[in-house]
Amino acid sequence: MEKNPVYKVAHLSSAHKDRDVRIFHKECSSLAGEDKFEVHLVLADVEERTENGVSIHSVAGAGGSRIKRMWSTVNKVYRKAVEVDADVYHLHDPELLRIALKLKRKGKKVIYDAHEDLPRQILGKDYLKFKKTISKVVEWYENRVVRKLDAVITATPFIRDRFKKVHSNTIDINNYPMLKEVSTEKVSVEKENTICFIGGITRIRGISELVDALSEVDVNCAIAGNFPDDFKITLITKDGWSKVQELGFIDREESLKLKAKSIAGVVTFLPYPNHINAQPNKIFEYMASGLPVIGSHFELWKAIIEDNKCGICVDPEDPKAIAEAIRYIQQNPEEAKEMGERGRKQVLEVYNWGAEEAKLISLYNSVLAD
Repeated sequence: MEKNPVYKVAHLSSAHKDRDVRIFHKECSSLAGEDKFEVHLVLADVEERTENGVSIHSVAGAGGSRIKRMWSTVNKVYRKAVEVDADVYHLHDPELLRIALKLKRKGKKVIYDAHEDLPRQILGKDYLKFKKTISKVVEWYENRVVRKLDAVITATPFIRDRFKKVHSNTIDINNYPMLKEVSTEKVSVEKENTICFIGGITRIRGISELVDALSEVDVNCAIAGNFPDDFKITLITKDGWSKVQELGFIDREESLKLKAKSIAGVVTFLPYPNHINAQPNKIFEYMASGLPVIGSHFELWKAIIEDNKCGICVDPEDPKAIAEAIRYIQQNPEEAKEMGERGRKQVLEVYNWGAEEAKLISLYNSVLAD
């Protein structure tokens, strides 16, 4: 009996860290679970090994220099990619588009995975000079390259719609949680008069407005993440800072306990172009833990949070509105509990990796069939 062919797949990243959730735990591990794929992953400065059925290769990084990384590390990733000699290459960073057409010229299938809407992300960088011009050039370059590739994967429907205009074989594969993680999310601890924010801490993520809101309401706010020193200097002068519990980086177990004891999870990102049409993981992580979500009043977020009745959306630039949402959660504990249960149910039934995994495998099958 003739054996089915096994296709060699190589995921490439010059910028992402080891065990990245989207790249390694979701996409690579899902493909490695299929008998027809032999999966490789090329990263910078990691331990070479086989894990979850994925062969992980390492190249030397650029020591923290972004410019060096975009040149020398990308070149090293390309050389390692050629050495692996895969049938399909899956690129996870915009800087890797520089080598995409080189791989195509070798007769390879190439997929581009747009984790972010880079042109809109650039528009959100206030420190950047000529950001509108840079954004337009980047979008022109991305479009020019990807239309010559075999497929485009995006992290949200909004980014999908943008690339669909230049490449018909474009699908969204959302960063929904994996059910094996959700099944362990419930932790039995006593609720406290605490809200939580877990993740990267920057001004554009609405932390300043959140701290201002704390001065309006009797609640503590546990913030898990590392504060940039210059940003923290401005925050500690605020009246609400006395109610902040600064936790620093916490591991997954500590994160579960924090969410379990909190009355709500906060994700009030400011209305920058790259936020309005994004789907932050923390929304689904809060929902998965049975935690009501206080989120920004963007249309996409309202469709997830308010349409499913699992939280409250507010103007992220209005501390009083944020405080009012917190107060509502405090004063309506039974409704807050129901919000949390509805959110968890939505993650179990809709917003989980299972359906996205099927879309990923289907896309690979279509690419290889061409």
